[in-house]
Amino acid sequence: MILSGAEPFFLPGGPHGALLIHGFTGVPAELLEMGQFLQKRGFTVLAVRLAGHGTKVEDLVHMTWEDWMDSVRDGFAILSGCTEKISVIGHSMGGLFAMMLASESPVCRVVSLAAPIFIAEERGIKALPTREASVGQYVPKALRHLKGVTPVVNYTYRRMPLVSVHELLDVVEQMKGCIDHVKAPILIMHSRNDHTAAPESADYIYEHVASREKEQVWFTESGHLLPLEADKDAVNEKVAEFLEREDK
Repeated sequence: MILSGAEPFFLPGGPHGALLIHGFTGVPAELLEMGQFLQKRGFTVLAVRLAGHGTKVEDLVHMTWEDWMDSVRDGFAILSGCTEKISVIGHSMGGLFAMMLASESPVCRVVSLAAPIFIAEERGIKALPTREASVGQYVPKALRHLKGVTPVVNYTYRRMPLVSVHELLDVVEQMKGCIDHVKAPILIMHSRNDHTAAPESADYIYEHVASREKEQVWFTESGHLLPLEADKDAVNEKVAEFLEREDK
């Protein structure tokens, strides 16, 4: 059963579709404010729910990175049926999937929000047990205290399955393997104070994508949650402006 508020959402608008992809252990509602902003700017918005997310943590354990990617492909197919063109925006792990989708499908524009090519050392990634030893093992997740958000954003999974962290690392490797096939215009946004996705991740993406039109934007007031923290208004405005270039 999907947790209340964790459902995918669809916001009808114009012929330019915006596919929104949330991050690891996240929910679509983390991108709701951005989605509503984009709808007001004339976009048709679909935010997907990645398989195993927004239900119970035991569901996440059984999902692989391929299952998550299939959720993204399904969203692209649905949005293709009601729009003329699609741009894709992903936060954190969702940014990796946004670029992976762009490497295989006709995407107009790509926005990467705090995508983790490199995990910040303070997250303890070096202490991650082997995949075999991670089976059945969990680590606690800290409560969020964000204001003005759907409650599920603050009270989603309280435990993180370590075997799923290995799947996240597989997503990173898959992305690195196809990044040179990303040719759509790309906007890479990151915070200098991101203590989850190391900031050098943004430099790696910028240097390795094949896009002729590529842009980096840095923030300093937010941490990892760019769509939800102090810089969110500037993030939303920049995303909309970047996507609107396709329509001019």
